Amino acid sequence: MSDKRPLDIAVISDVHLGIFGCHAKELIQYLDSIDPKILVLNGDIIDIWQFSKRYFPKSHTKVIRRILKMIGKGTQVVYLTGNHDEAMRKYSGFELSNFKIDDKLIIDIDGKKHWFFHGDVYDVTMKNSKWLAKLGGKGYDLLIILNRLVNNALEKFGKEKMSFSKKVKQGVKQAVKFISDFEQTVAEIAADKNIDVVCCGHIHQPLIKEMQVGNKTVTYLNSGDWVESLTSLEYANQQWTLYHHPVSKTRVVIPEDEDDLPLVFPSNAF
Repeated sequence: MSDKRPLDIAVISDVHLGIFGCHAKELIQYLDSIDPKILVLNGDIIDIWQFSKRYFPKSHTKVIRRILKMIGKGTQVVYLTGNHDEAMRKYSGFELSNFKIDDKLIIDIDGKKHWFFHGDVYDVTMKNSKWLAKLGGKGYDLLIILNRLVNNALEKFGKEKMSFSKKVKQGVKQAVKFISDFEQTVAEIAADKNIDVVCCGHIHQPLIKEMQVGNKTVTYLNSGDWVESLTSLEYANQQWTLYHHPVSKTRVVIPEDEDDLPLVFPSNAF
C-alpha cells in the first residue's frame, strides 16, 4: 500500500530550476510524498532567463525526472508557461498522452469553473518593460544568495532565520500596492469571464482568499514558489488547501533512482 497522499490536483509554480535559490531537494521530497490525479505546473518551472549550463545541479535534474516518472505512472501533467520559461510558449497546444503544454487551463471542478494561468500577462512591468523585469530578476537572485549566507550564519548562532525579500516586499509601499493590484486585476477579469476560482503564480505570494467583485465572489489562489515559500496548492475532498513544506535544517538526502542518468540539454534548447 502506497504511503503517498492521494490528491485530486496539486499545483506548483515558480520553481526556478537553474538558479541558486531553488529548493529542488525539498521539492523532490514533496513530489515523492504525493499521488495527484492532476499535476499543474503553473509557470517558471525552469528559469530560462537565468539558465546556464554551468549551474544545473543533479537535484534540479532529479526534479525533472520525478515529473517524468509521474507522467509515466499515469498522472495527468499540465505545463502552463510563465515569463521565465516563455520560450516554451512556442509549444503551446502540444499534447502527448497525459502530458500537455499550454498557456492556460480552464476546467470545471465539482461544479465550479477554474482558471489556471501563471499571471505575468497581467503584470504591467512585464508587458511594458521586460528588460526592467529581467534586471529585477537578477537582483532578486543576488538577494537570495546573500540571504542564504546570512541565514547559515544565524543558524549557527541559534538565531531565527529571516527573509530579505519578504521584508522588502512588506516594507516598500509600491511592492505592496503591486501585489494588491495584481490580485484585484486577476479577480476582476475572472468575474468578468464568469470564473469561480482563479489560480496564479508569478508574484511568489502563496494565498487562498475570497474576493468580492461587484455582486460576484471569486476565489483567488496563488501557489507561491519553491525559492522562499516552498508552497503548493492541493485539492482534495472538494476543498483547496495551501501546503507549506518545511525547510530542512540538515542536509537533504535524495533517494537514488535506478534509472538516474544525466539529462543532456541540446545546445539550442534555450
